[in-house]
Amino acid sequence: MKRKPIRSLETFRNPRPRREYEIAFDCPEFTCVCPKTGQPDFAVIRIRYAPAETCVELKSLKLYLWSFRDEGAFHEDVTNRILDDLLAATHPRWLVVVGDFFVRGGIHTVITATHGKPPAYAISTARGASEPPPTRAD
Repeated sequence: MKRKPIRSLETFRNPRPRREYEIAFDCPEFTCVCPKTGQPDFAVIRIRYAPAETCVELKSLKLYLWSFRDEGAFHEDVTNRILDDLLAATHPRWLVVVGDFFVRGGIHTVITATHGKPPAYAISTARGASEPPPTRAD
């Protein structure tokens, strides 16, 4: 069965809504189109969030991200739209979306959009840094 891109995000009930934990997605095949030139733009979209009552369903996230492939969008706009749509769908405790766009015209662009108060490591790992340092058990 062939699936088409969709602009909606499906969710499911968080199995541990009382516990704060992080969900991380790396989407290395994101594409959209430059609204000025019509040329394709390629990016890695990194998403980090702490769910509250709902979590985003992965297949719908894939189809949602796929829906941008033929649409003209500036890097700044598309990264913030992804953040806004994830916020509307999941209402997380905090959320970080990073659009890490491939070099174009000699410029590497990284857009970071946040909501709430993510831990510092969530922002740095979303930007491509190594995993967070281990926490110390006292």
